[in-house]
Amino acid sequence: MAHAVTLIPGDGTGPELAEATRVVLEATGVQFDWDLQQAGIDEYEAHGNPFPEATLESLLRTQVGIKGPTTTPVGSGFRSVNVLLRKELDLYSCIRPCKSYEGVRTRYPETDLVIVRENTEDLYAGIEFEQGTPENARVRALLAELGSTVREDSGISIKPISIFGTERIVESAFDYAKRYGRSKVTAVHKANIMKFTDGLFLHVARDVAARHPEIAFEDRIVDNLCNQLVSRPEEYDVLVLPNLYGDIVSDLAAGMIGGLGMAPGANIGAKSAVFEATHGSAPKYKGLNQVNPTALMLSGVMMLRHLGEEDAAIRMENAIASVIRTGDKVTYDLKARRDDPTAVGTIEYAHAVIEEMNS
Repeated sequence: MAHAVTLIPGDGTGPELAEATRVVLEATGVQFDWDLQQAGIDEYEAHGNPFPEATLESLLRTQVGIKGPTTTPVGSGFRSVNVLLRKELDLYSCIRPCKSYEGVRTRYPETDLVIVRENTEDLYAGIEFEQGTPENARVRALLAELGSTVREDSGISIKPISIFGTERIVESAFDYAKRYGRSKVTAVHKANIMKFTDGLFLHVARDVAARHPEIAFEDRIVDNLCNQLVSRPEEYDVLVLPNLYGDIVSDLAAGMIGGLGMAPGANIGAKSAVFEATHGSAPKYKGLNQVNPTALMLSGVMMLRHLGEEDAAIRMENAIASVIRTGDKVTYDLKARRDDPTAVGTIEYAHAVIEEMNS
């Protein structure tokens, strides 16, 4: 029976990456019933809405989606489509594996860790008050009554971290560790400074860890963690973090494995899951058939596992790893020299992966 999956091409280089991923997923032999839907800046410019109701309805129906990158305007315009998706579908757990593959140039060839990022709270919750607005003035007045003075020319963001949100993301990290044979979970925080938000996160994480004694647990202050990741990354396995730190640390970890082009991701909730690359839409490369599709293809591997298609996931990941290791039919960023004339395009790389799967 075919798996119903919402396919969102995205914008910029998203459609090229989504097409490359689609053909490789189909080549595994797994059957898909694709529901093609739109989101992103192209949709916004065409119809005034970056996240159409039809796209949300499709995801609510299929409960599984794979999405190409989408562009988020900087400083103005609409909010991130990714943020909208996470809020509408309550995709509270962002899973970002960071694994080095042989053939990729990196100073950290042994890296194999997983970021588990809380997706719905913290400073990314979207509770903001623009400088100069009446709402901002009311918030400042309330804070003044409570003994905290904020400068009149300030923008204000609120950082909520709840017991509920923390408990379920830390449980998600331990569940992942058990499912995939990981041995340790590290809670990452800044509880030494933000005692009532990050402090709560740490307290709840310790309580959850006590329910899983078979998995080792520790905590790290986020700046110390960043230091240690680039000095002794082998000490870390599964990292669970509040939203903002998770975003930053996942990009740091992606840099350790060769860049964002190698970094897959999944956003998972109680009912739905959406799989996407960690990187952005790279609009300047749109239509050039040059961008590395590995991150989205590895997100497809994660989707196969989510769907219970473990054998197909193993074959697809092994084929990707083999093509990268051989290094003949890869995109320019995976070559020793970025101007290597033997580099292939996005879709040609996908076809090389298919050929390897079928060999």
